[in-house]
Order: sequence, then C-alpha cells, then structure tokens
Amino acid sequence: MLLVIDVGNTNTVLGLYRGVQVVHTWRISTLQRTTDEFGLLLLQLFAHEGVAVTEVRGVAVCSVVPSTIYAIEKACRRYIRRTARVLGKGADLGMPIAVDNPRELGPDRVVNCIAARSRFQPPFLIVDFGTATTFDAVDASGAYVGGAIAPGLQISADALFQRTSRLPRVEILEPATPIGTNTVSAMQSGLFWGYVGLVDGLARRCKAQLGAGARVPCIATGGLANLVGRACAEIDDVDEHLTLAGLRIWFDRHTGEETP
Repeated sequence: MLLVIDVGNTNTVLGLYRGVQVVHTWRISTLQRTTDEFGLLLLQLFAHEGVAVTEVRGVAVCSVVPSTIYAIEKACRRYIRRTARVLGKGADLGMPIAVDNPRELGPDRVVNCIAARSRFQPPFLIVDFGTATTFDAVDASGAYVGGAIAPGLQISADALFQRTSRLPRVEILEPATPIGTNTVSAMQSGLFWGYVGLVDGLARRCKAQLGAGARVPCIATGGLANLVGRACAEIDDVDEHLTLAGLRIWFDRHTGEETP
C-alpha cells in the first residue's frame, strides 16, 4: 500500500492506497510534532484499522508548512522503514506551469491539477476549500495558468466573531432559509450563502476566461467541499480527496510503477 500525506495549514490529511483505491483516510490537526510524536501517531492510526506497517510500500508527501517536513520524513524512516518522497520545488510535475513565478506555487495546488487531469479533459477549474479557498485553472493545452486565492470560510467566520463585540462564534452549516430569524441563523446565512455567492461568481469569471465558449468543468475539493461545494451552481463535481489522488498519481509516475 501507498501512504500519502497532505499537510495543510490547518489540517493534515493522510490516506492509504491499495493500487488506485483509497482504503483508509484520516484528518488530523497540523501541529509542530516531533519525530516520535508523528511516528507513534502513524502506528496508532494503522493499528486502529488493522494495517501492518509492513504493508506500506511507499510514502508520498506534499506540505504547505515546510517546518513539518523534517519530522515526517524522519518518522517514516524510523517507524515504518520507508523513505518518503516529498513533492517540492523542482519536482517533475508532468505539466507546464505558465505563471510568473512557478516556485511560489503550493504543491497541493499542483497535485490537485494532476488528479483532475486524470479524470477531465482540459480546460478545467479546481476550487479547494482549505484554510484559504484557492481557484486553480488549467487551460485547453493542459498547462497550469494561474488562479485566485480568497479567505477560507472558517477564517471569515473567525474574523466576524473576533472583530465584533456582540456576535457569537457560530457553527458553519447550511441554514434552513437565507433570511435568518435570529442572530445565529442570520450569521450562518451570511457566511454560508455569501460564500456560495463568492465561489460561484469567481468560478464563473474564471470559466469565461478559460473556455472561450467551451464547457469548463469545475471540481471542488478540501475539507468543506461536501458542505459548500454541493450548494454552488458552478461546481460540477466534488472530490474531497482529490489532493491525495494527485499525490498517488505523482508517486506512481515518479517511481514508474503502481504501488500494490
């Protein structure tokens, strides 16, 4: 099996693949863990699902938090006896990167495009609902041509709570009606439906620039993709684990073989 690890600013998502099928996934908080803390956590996760360490044949990692990489690499060597392949700057991505400074591009955004290319004919657009909400565009030639970055939904909710004196912290969910009848439901409506409007509006403009009249599919991924993405008119498909799939494809391409 292949262990894939996607380290985001807020959460770290791990997945175990048997061939092309993901068989287990876990979502944990992104913390500055030591080598031993991360290694023991891996062992606990495997044990809970009845997975033997010897079943893991490879490890692929992408991280937008560089300070976490050393502990993860060392934990993989010490606890599961595997050398992690880290998708970083200068990696062979298998696609042209047509932006001003390719070295600024987050590895998670690239592997999302790698995964989407395995399922959709370009051009296409990806919306990743993470700590920030990112829009990534691949043109008709298959090149990554840029995107947009907006504050994430949780960041928006936190800012509303922190910067106002009388508004409470609320749970992010789809409200029953757009017109709230109390403070909490009004805040939930503004956050949820306001964010749906943001995503639909920006996605529509990106599609118009990419498509030149052609249909441009839009794929949503990330922690809030199932909640918000399914309410967006411009989103055609939701795949919460698109980044993990892209890491698997990159690893298999890098090693030249499919991991059993």
